[in-house]
Amino acid sequence: MDDVVMVGPVDAEAELDRLAARYRRAGGIGVQMLSALGGQAEGLLDRLPSGIRDRLGDATAYALTLAMKGAQKSRGTVGDQQPWVNTAVATAMGAAGGFGGLPSALVELPATTAVLLRAIQGVAAQNGFNPDEEGVQFDCIRVFAAAGPLSHDDGADLAFFTLRLTLTGGAMQKLIATVAPKLAIAMGHKLAAQTVPVLGAIAGASANYVYTRYYQEIAHVHFGLRRLAIDADMPQAELLTKLQDRVKGPPAKRA
Repeated sequence: MDDVVMVGPVDAEAELDRLAARYRRAGGIGVQMLSALGGQAEGLLDRLPSGIRDRLGDATAYALTLAMKGAQKSRGTVGDQQPWVNTAVATAMGAAGGFGGLPSALVELPATTAVLLRAIQGVAAQNGFNPDEEGVQFDCIRVFAAAGPLSHDDGADLAFFTLRLTLTGGAMQKLIATVAPKLAIAMGHKLAAQTVPVLGAIAGASANYVYTRYYQEIAHVHFGLRRLAIDADMPQAELLTKLQDRVKGPPAKRA
């Protein structure tokens, strides 16, 4: 099993290779799956009514706020699940949301966001970080600043790892307001996929499957990089630069 907290001497270069491979495959099948069900990925947002598109940012920020409260409360009663369980739950929710078209998909959005956030928190814990700590909570929300599974990214988006806000009163809401526009684009694609006539439930299930896998992989990259900085005793900024170089270039060949 490769997703474990590292102990002892660390081969930083090998771990960076692994994280870069994880980042590349995070959105691997997203475009193909959703394009097959809902047309070209870049045209999915155009399927949404203009009124929904205009309010999507506010709706996403609200969903993130509800998800943060719900995820933290649930940690005391429901333990972290295996990745396949998170994916299965989110897939079932996407099917239910897509079954009723856009109205039910909008209702499902906060619940799916909460499942995604709990999955991200589980990855944080797996890498040795306490999701109850405020700084780790910030990092969990920051994972949502990634471009999304339908983006065509060359590694520049990894800069979201450097996003920092002072941990003062209202800081979480400031962070959510910063992250929400990026996540709103990703969620807009998801909602649009769920409006596909007849195939809404299938599209909803497929979208949530893709999104859950994507954000769990991105969380592994994010918290894996943090873990590596500690275990290898190297500045995280230096490791991030090395990771970006790997993602932008061809896969590394190691002897």
